[in-house]
Amino acid sequence: MEPIPPTPRMGQRFRGFLPVVVDVETGGFNNATDALLEIAVVMIGIDGAGNLVRGETHAAHVEPFPGANIEKASLEVNGIDPHHPLRLAVPEREALSKVFKPVRQAVSEQGCTRAILVGHNAHFDLGFLNAAVARADVKRNPFHPFSAFDTVTLGGAALGQTVLARALEAAGLPYDAREAHSAIYDAERTADLFCLLVNRMRPIHAAFTGIGTQAA
Repeated sequence: MEPIPPTPRMGQRFRGFLPVVVDVETGGFNNATDALLEIAVVMIGIDGAGNLVRGETHAAHVEPFPGANIEKASLEVNGIDPHHPLRLAVPEREALSKVFKPVRQAVSEQGCTRAILVGHNAHFDLGFLNAAVARADVKRNPFHPFSAFDTVTLGGAALGQTVLARALEAAGLPYDAREAHSAIYDAERTADLFCLLVNRMRPIHAAFTGIGTQAA
């Protein structure tokens, strides 16, 4: 009887990093002055064949920090009313605690050293995340402070498309423009794109590392 191969873990795939998709909706482009209004994280798992799969989504509506700038043009794009009573928004520290908890748990379970942010224009999201961490004085940020995986780069290289909607279309994945600019929706679509592209790259990974691969 042949031994059962061990279940793949993410810690063996990305040099000890756990990819986690993050999308933020904001009151502008300046992470030092403009409000963080929504944050969503989508966990990335790995199946028995070693392929990446989209996991659970965790999200929070965020109260603008005291003195935060909010640009009208940004609200016209994301459709957020920062002061709507049904938003159930929470302060930045509480929002970060909510989304960081499952990330820390997955880092431990997957044998990783820390998380690495995956995003579409990833350094925009990472900048707002880091700024909120600093304002809220969060001591245990599970994300790498400056490294990130960007689906703009992956989409441009693999598909010739850098806009999320067009990259998804080129990859044969659905995208509903009416749902766009919601942190949850954009994060989940970015996760789908990331998983598809990385899974298609497995033969390349195997060729350079000598680690075997199964067809995706």
